[in-house]
Amino acid sequence: MYKSFLLTGLFISTMATAQDKMTPELLWQLGRVSGEALSADGKTVIYGVSQINLAENKSEKNLYAIPLAGGSPRQLTQTPGAEGDVAVLPGNKIGFSLKGQWYEMNADGSSVVQKTNVEGGMQNIRISPDGKHILFSNEVKIKKISGVDHYPDLPKSNVQIYDNLNYRHWDTWEDGNFSHVFYASYENGTVGTPVDIMKDEPHDCPQMPSGGPEDMIWSPDGKSIIYVTKKKYGKDYAISTNTDIYEYDLAAKTTRNLSEGMMGYDVAPVFSTDGKYLLWLSMARDGYEADKNDIIVLNRATGQKANLTKGWDGTVSSARFSKDGKKIYFLAVIKGTEQLLEISLQKDLAQTNEKHIRQVTSGDFDINGILDQAGNTMVVSRTDMNHAAELFKVDLNKGTVTPLTNVNNDIYSRIGSCKVEKRWIKTSDGKEMLTWVIFPPDFDPAKKYPTLLYCQGGPQSALSQFYSYRWNFQLMASQGYIVVAPNRRGMPGHGVEWNEAISKNWGGQPIMDYLSAIDEVSKESYVDRSRLGAVGASYGGYSVYMLAGVHGNRFKTFIAHDGLFDLKSWYGTTEELWFANWDIGAYWDPANANIYKHFNPSEYANNWNTPILIIQGGIDFRVPIEQGLQAFQLAQLKGIKSKILYFPEENHWVLKPQNAIVWQREFFNWLKETL
Repeated sequence: MYKSFLLTGLFISTMATAQDKMTPELLWQLGRVSGEALSADGKTVIYGVSQINLAENKSEKNLYAIPLAGGSPRQLTQTPGAEGDVAVLPGNKIGFSLKGQWYEMNADGSSVVQKTNVEGGMQNIRISPDGKHILFSNEVKIKKISGVDHYPDLPKSNVQIYDNLNYRHWDTWEDGNFSHVFYASYENGTVGTPVDIMKDEPHDCPQMPSGGPEDMIWSPDGKSIIYVTKKKYGKDYAISTNTDIYEYDLAAKTTRNLSEGMMGYDVAPVFSTDGKYLLWLSMARDGYEADKNDIIVLNRATGQKANLTKGWDGTVSSARFSKDGKKIYFLAVIKGTEQLLEISLQKDLAQTNEKHIRQVTSGDFDINGILDQAGNTMVVSRTDMNHAAELFKVDLNKGTVTPLTNVNNDIYSRIGSCKVEKRWIKTSDGKEMLTWVIFPPDFDPAKKYPTLLYCQGGPQSALSQFYSYRWNFQLMASQGYIVVAPNRRGMPGHGVEWNEAISKNWGGQPIMDYLSAIDEVSKESYVDRSRLGAVGASYGGYSVYMLAGVHGNRFKTFIAHDGLFDLKSWYGTTEELWFANWDIGAYWDPANANIYKHFNPSEYANNWNTPILIIQGGIDFRVPIEQGLQAFQLAQLKGIKSKILYFPEENHWVLKPQNAIVWQREFFNWLKETL
């Protein structure tokens, strides 16, 4: 099968008479690579590849294996569905979940056996290290919400009854069900009576909306379960980020809070191989979801906790122990790229600090995932603005990064690559700001090009060498646009002060940073200053709405996706109030009057005069639909050329493949019409 695939790819490549360009359809043909596991002997890497079927409007994921030393991959699974929770098991076996059940197979993919048949299925499955128990999550009905919950004699009623906040989250209305952690005895596929270790609690694990199996792990001896949850409900939940790390003892059937008194996010627990230490990522301040993320290590014997990155001027993305337990490897954004770093642990953990941190990798790419370590090699996921994620090997001594998988090489060999330039631009207050400039594949400096200012969301998310399947710089540039992407105030990778400078200052210096970037790049002879556009989503959409009122006729067109148009109505309808409280504040508090007056896009409605495309998700509860509708209604009533794309079934993102293609076609059609 694999040889046939290679020959097919070669045939396609030789048939192409010239380099093509990236298109929306081609972008969605790319295989999406995910690192899954490393074999026990460290010689084989197991990874997943998800392929999108546009006709069926869904994806299909299969597992593959490739030698760590390099060589040809081998396909392990081909059953319809998405294999997950991959684990290497004793006896040269591989376990995985599929459609809510647990499967096992030989390391070569043969003899696939469905081991469990649990009614209703299981989520986030993990087998204990000793193989005696199975861990999983499932939904449990805790609260009465629907009409029939309250009035069983009215089964055809269609009503939801709430008496507290957090009645909806991300894209889902609260229905009284909560995701709980269960374990049960397990022997050769036989699952015993499950035990709900969160019994009767109106709390979730994994954390909603984006938590996964990393929120619930076994101790290396299989005697306890570590899990992450926020033990708050209703309004208390909606205004707090205080998740904690809990340990459940199987023998004693008791739970203790390992992060008691730590008031912000505590997430991503990971054990050392010997089980003596547990690390997790921690934010100090309750309600601040983009606080500095530090590495906390707990000595399980003494109970001593140490913050290993407290004095380091950065924020951590993820972390894990080295195999020998002498180091911690972690990811962090460093000046517009995400890199692999290490901490050498001291005998006294309290003495480990920023002096013991070393940056392992460097370059214009993102190391955006750590899979596992084999000797002096770390297997990681890597992207850059011209390439989707593939697996790479990092030499931990030298920092060199070499490819391991090449799932998408055939497609990339047929298209032109975009030049990506890193520039440092002086801001209006005299600071140096990193700005990425992405050029079309056939860029000719003697020509003039329409240019797009890209406004990043978050607002405190990194603008690094990521590869998005929606906001894709390669795709934008390949259509003939220069893209200007500034690391404006509020982004990690430039120190904590820069990262925090956006809170309660959304429409201030960050907007000036955007204008500084586009004004500076527009001085280049190849930029057509009469054809500038600004595009963005979330805070980026907010930025577009703000620029529409203050841009001084710099821009010829705008595109805003799920942006905040009116801060007062947004505060009254968004679901994660901790974010709104920290970054904006309540509209009835006089202390925030300046924000609602000067940093509110709707206050500048009279200045709007530029064509705008507005995109809005129907089940986006972070930035609800009234935001897009208000902006569209304003543009229409003022006689401004405008269009709205309304996706009834999409949330803050666009996840369905055919919807995504419509999104991109309309995006570029709009630019052709107006720029």
